[in-house]
Amino acid sequence: MGFKFMVYGRQSVLVTGGAGFLGSHLCDRLIAEGAHVLCIDNFFTGNRANIEHLHGHPQFELIRHDVTFPLYVEVGHIYNLACPASPIYYQHDPVQTTKTSVHGAINMLGLAKRTNARILQASTSEVYGDPSIHPQPESYWGNVNPIGIRSCYDEGKRCAETLFFDYHRQHDLEIKVVRIFNTYGPRMHPQDGRVVSNFIMQALRGDPITIYGDGQQTRSFCYVDDLIDGFVRFMATSADFTGPLNLGNPGEFSMIELAEAVIELTNSRSELTREPLPQDDPKQRRPDISLAQSKLGGWEPKTPLREGLAKTIDYFDGLLKSGQIN
Repeated sequence: MGFKFMVYGRQSVLVTGGAGFLGSHLCDRLIAEGAHVLCIDNFFTGNRANIEHLHGHPQFELIRHDVTFPLYVEVGHIYNLACPASPIYYQHDPVQTTKTSVHGAINMLGLAKRTNARILQASTSEVYGDPSIHPQPESYWGNVNPIGIRSCYDEGKRCAETLFFDYHRQHDLEIKVVRIFNTYGPRMHPQDGRVVSNFIMQALRGDPITIYGDGQQTRSFCYVDDLIDGFVRFMATSADFTGPLNLGNPGEFSMIELAEAVIELTNSRSELTREPLPQDDPKQRRPDISLAQSKLGGWEPKTPLREGLAKTIDYFDGLLKSGQIN
């Protein structure tokens, strides 16, 4: 028997942060499945170009809104993705980042309680901090610096998880909490400071590729389509399965390996340059996805790194050639 997805009927699906990298891909997927999508975004990191192709679609509606303020709409399902997710942006205004995670969670949970909606929280692998267990299972409580420069994001997301589970216990709210590991693909912001976009942009321009530390720190890279498939499958599971649930690709690559792959795929002459390792930067990051594999109908990432990188490179190359970025 195949995996059963949601039947939406007349109920709208709210996607906060819907004009962002992940949010826009999620809007596409939900619309393809027949949902009426209400996309909200304050456009701090979201990009109108990501959802431009959806304007005028009968199943799509856009509202400019900041989740730190209450929202009064009628919806049956909520995907709460609103929050800057790259260090450059979440460290730009750390107080606002924490507010977005915490006040945003409170407001969206309040909306879910009022409308009796099922709600999914986009949490992060950053809740594990610089992990002392590898790979990271959902049962690991993490090793997080509560007062560091990344804490606005790490601890904001941890507090949001707390709120979700307290609303579940106190108000019997149907919740889903997903911990997202490094994800990449088209519609990433080219200047978001993440390693995949950094390496690709540097390689396409022929600039030196910046390696922090010795380059042996590792990450696991999940292509966006695979992650979004996990989102939709998770939301369709029974109410008693709340998570938290790791979603990501268990394939593990060092920064040196990633840089070499990007140089090869772009035919770049870029050379590697070294910089000191940023504060609190995790040395290892790899998800244990056994729970997702068992609960989501055999879900697992299907896109090999080189294939996903090639698609992402084509996207960034198109932006450069069209003059949308310098």
